[in-house]
Amino acid sequence: MLLLALDTATPAVTVALHDGTRVLAESRQVDARRHGELLLPAVDRVLAEAGLKLDAVSDIVVGVGPGPYTGLRVGLVTAAAFGSALGVPVHGLCTLDGLAYASGLTEPFVVATDARRKEVYWARYEASPPPGDAAPRTITRLTEPAVDRPADIADQVAGVPAVGAGALLYDTVFTGVRREGPEHQSAGALATLAAGKLAAGEELPPPQPMYLRRPDAQVPANYKVVTPQ
Repeated sequence: MLLLALDTATPAVTVALHDGTRVLAESRQVDARRHGELLLPAVDRVLAEAGLKLDAVSDIVVGVGPGPYTGLRVGLVTAAAFGSALGVPVHGLCTLDGLAYASGLTEPFVVATDARRKEVYWARYEASPPPGDAAPRTITRLTEPAVDRPADIADQVAGVPAVGAGALLYDTVFTGVRREGPEHQSAGALATLAAGKLAAGEELPPPQPMYLRRPDAQVPANYKVVTPQ
């Protein structure tokens, strides 16, 4: 297996290569406005670091969000294009799951990312440590990903261990935030999680976007037609 993982659902543009056993190379740049500009150079960079060519990739996994529309679609479209060109399967994984895996937490905890508009994308998790050195850590999502104003979920998250940029941004609500935890997505963690699931014969979700709300950009209503009739 040579798994190419990428995610653009958070401000981090992140790419990794995983050989089924370990992460071979990883890139992460945090810039919420340059997903399209940074993603392909990041793919080139991790391939070069690993000393491999794109045609060696056997599987692709992409973070499906939840995340803002503009950034999220960059990763999804790129993954689909690579999959079509290479003739390899493209898998999806919830971006929050990657952050949960990277957190290292085992007790029930929360992952929250910044959804803008004074909202967060979030979900509850629990995890178990690996039973042996060779076994992967497992995580279980206890709730479906949601988008909410922090004040509306305060009673559900107060005091609960939490990671992610959303928890850091609203730390008066996410009072159990772990500041040493991951803030943005890591494609290395996403790849490791996906590789473990694939090795166990688990079917991963399709690479369909998890938007949870309508995009910021919309066609204006009642616009004036200026072309000749």
